[in-house]
Amino acid sequence: MLRNPIHLRLERLESWQHLAFMASLCERMYPNYQMFCQQTAFGDPAIYRRILDLVWETLVVKDAKVNFDSQLEKLEQAIPSVEDYDLYGVYPAIDACIALGELIHSRLSGETLEHAITISETSIRTVAMLEMTQAGREMTDDELKVLPAIAKEWDIQWEIFRLLADCEERNLDLIKGLRYDLREAAISNIGVNLA
Repeated sequence: MLRNPIHLRLERLESWQHLAFMASLCERMYPNYQMFCQQTAFGDPAIYRRILDLVWETLVVKDAKVNFDSQLEKLEQAIPSVEDYDLYGVYPAIDACIALGELIHSRLSGETLEHAITISETSIRTVAMLEMTQAGREMTDDELKVLPAIAKEWDIQWEIFRLLADCEERNLDLIKGLRYDLREAAISNIGVNLA
């Protein structure tokens, strides 16, 4: 599914950079989950928000202690089921949860690269699925690659990657800035805007 050179480049980053990259992509998927919750009265988007905030905190607070096992349990209870909703928004909401789950698993296992690649792929898949749904048909990777929405998602992922890759060591101001900018923008990878 839509491979990109970014997946090879991610290998060069350190784990804190992978984590910041993953948190950034989850931040961009959060509005999809939030909107779904608002539309359906399903769950509480604050659960997602709190878990993601805890991850950001561990990136900037040196000895932040977080029980990620218990956060994973909370997340698992907050994932909607496709069977329960006849609404397109359930799919981007589930993808947002899959991405956050990958981020939690990376904190539990200490493995960050493979999870970073999976979240990158999940985010692009959300965009691709919407494009195919709107077009009413399946598309090949070659067809998808040239779509403006796909190109834009890759551009943003590259932008986040480059900001992180330019840091020699963990840069707290950069991490805080990324978090702030993405939260303030409140625009998701598929254009959901809750600002």
